[in-house]
Amino acid sequence: MKPHPPLSALIALLAMEGRAMLAHAEGAGSLETVIISATRADPLASDLPVSESRVDARTISEGQLQVNLSETLDQVPGVVAQNRQNYAQDLQLSIRGFGARSSFGVRGVRLYSDGIPGTMPDGQGQFSQFDLGSAASIDVLRGPFSALYGNSSGGVISIVTADGAPGYALEGTAEEGSFGARRYALKGSGDTGGVNYVADLSHFQTDGFRDHSDAERNLFNGKLRFDLSDGSTLKFIVNAIETPFVQDPLGLTVAQWLANPRQAGIGALSYDTRKSLTQMQSGVAYQRGLGDHVELVATSYGGRRHTVQFQAIPTSTEAIRTSPGGVIDLERDYWGGDLRATGRFEPGGTPLTVTTGASYDRLDETHLGLNNFIGSELGVFGALRLDQANRVFDFDQYLEAEWRPLAPLELTLGVRNSTVDVSSTNELVASNAISGVHYGATNPIAGLSWRFASYLDAYASYGKGFETPTLNDLAYRSTDGSIPGLNLGLRPARSRNYELGLKGGDARLKGSLAVFTVKTEDELAVEANAGGRSVYQNIGQTERRGAELAFDTQLAGGFSSRLAYTYIHAVTSQAYETCVGLPCLPAVVRAGARLPAVPASSLYAGLTWRLAPEQFAATAEVQNRSSIFADDRNTASAAAYWVLNLHATWYQSDGAWRFDESLRLDNLADRHYIGSVIVNESNSRYFEPAPGRTLYVLLHLKH
Repeated sequence: MKPHPPLSALIALLAMEGRAMLAHAEGAGSLETVIISATRADPLASDLPVSESRVDARTISEGQLQVNLSETLDQVPGVVAQNRQNYAQDLQLSIRGFGARSSFGVRGVRLYSDGIPGTMPDGQGQFSQFDLGSAASIDVLRGPFSALYGNSSGGVISIVTADGAPGYALEGTAEEGSFGARRYALKGSGDTGGVNYVADLSHFQTDGFRDHSDAERNLFNGKLRFDLSDGSTLKFIVNAIETPFVQDPLGLTVAQWLANPRQAGIGALSYDTRKSLTQMQSGVAYQRGLGDHVELVATSYGGRRHTVQFQAIPTSTEAIRTSPGGVIDLERDYWGGDLRATGRFEPGGTPLTVTTGASYDRLDETHLGLNNFIGSELGVFGALRLDQANRVFDFDQYLEAEWRPLAPLELTLGVRNSTVDVSSTNELVASNAISGVHYGATNPIAGLSWRFASYLDAYASYGKGFETPTLNDLAYRSTDGSIPGLNLGLRPARSRNYELGLKGGDARLKGSLAVFTVKTEDELAVEANAGGRSVYQNIGQTERRGAELAFDTQLAGGFSSRLAYTYIHAVTSQAYETCVGLPCLPAVVRAGARLPAVPASSLYAGLTWRLAPEQFAATAEVQNRSSIFADDRNTASAAAYWVLNLHATWYQSDGAWRFDESLRLDNLADRHYIGSVIVNESNSRYFEPAPGRTLYVLLHLKH
């Protein structure tokens, strides 16, 4: 293990002290109206022709470990967030099937943390920097209006850090649980003299459910806001994450899973497969009103991310002259900004809101590939095999207008023009030639909403979107490296999105229903996968049709319930060829084959009993996923499963001190199932098992 830098040392000290505290999110018994950044102008969510959801602070914190987005995003219809039990690969995350094919990280979905993109301009995203311990909310946008956020916006997930309350507060957390899981956190916040601040520091570690799955993660998140005398605000955000040592247990075959679901995959131990990560980013946002009707918002950010990952590529494969090696070393510098203006007018007495803006994002990447052996010693830094300098930038302009010509009718129109440029230089080639590609798209969006009554809205929307190949998709043109250079023949996937919906409710009942169709041309999928290389291709058309249902209710006797259900039929519309096994043999993926890693149905149902807001709360929740395929050919699948979870929280107070303790029991029935799959894994080691019954104890204190 590498020596800890200062951030690790500070958090390790916090962990040893074991001081526990956590802020309890204030919550009333009624359901409040949600305001969400579904579009750039932030109107009331119920007035928008969109599918949006907000996960509030109490849902994020109460009885939750606050480690993974999968803890709460399963309560949002249309979202599949599966914990891989592998912190070297992050979660498996998709929205309406977008992003499901990703074997690591997130693609096809836009990620934001306090306005800073977690998605790079090539469309590849990471959310390991999301800090749930200081989150006020997680906003999720689905459907056509996601395209207003640019490239790879099949959906949008945005986390927002809470503001400090008046005065000051010190909070902390201590958690212990199954498989050596431990989390310690310390947070300070406050608001005084026009200065609002939040600083949260946390340490998480686990021995892992499976062999060779130890993980450690240190996280800092800070926000500082100044309320200036002219009515404007200036906000600074700093975020840092470090995972000094995370083991990768790899995937299992069906036979391995049946024999021992806790074992590591082939090569994990001998090659010591693992990952380390450091990232630091910061941003500044300035907001000011210009007169009575116009508001200006300017945001800029920058950061650096360094990732080293050891893979289990056999030495015989690496011995091939064109091999990129078995160690990936990525250094990424990224920066950008967004400038927008929103005007609110009433021409002819009809409300009109217009937002226009532009954004620029840039990524400079150094990609090194090295052997993972020296002589007979495996799992070490070996000879340099690849040295690439990659650059990606996007420059987008967008316009949105919301107009209410009649009291019950609202029309929303938008358009976003996007350009994405990719260039790459091979530093190991004498010619040092630059290869590159340019992508562009202009995507219109339109929606119409109609308020039938004070408690019910109907809407229809349509939009176009696009998803460019990521640097990972473009990296190879052949699995043996015989064809050098980027795969510049790849085209961006272009989609047409249609949606109809109903939403509404009152203080006791809120609900929504959406039906949607998405048709995508030039979908990106794996053509061949071998020797640590994945070669992508455009496969023609795919289609996603489905429905989403959500209900939140307040019942008598302190009970409340939540239901989120998704049905989706996601299939290929045209047959295409892909590679099978080694040597590569062509096989046909039939028309009508289901998209991998997309369950046809997903269900979350939760029932909560609350004994006064500050005494006791208990929740029982049921989760269901239908079966999913692991590959494009639909030859391997993971079975459907049901899981029952319970958690309870006790609250106490003594003057300025507040205490709460939580007990969490997951998978109460101790069911054995596959939690996630590695899509199109070349050796049929697709499966990542989920743990059986697990128990966690959480202690919290606030002053």
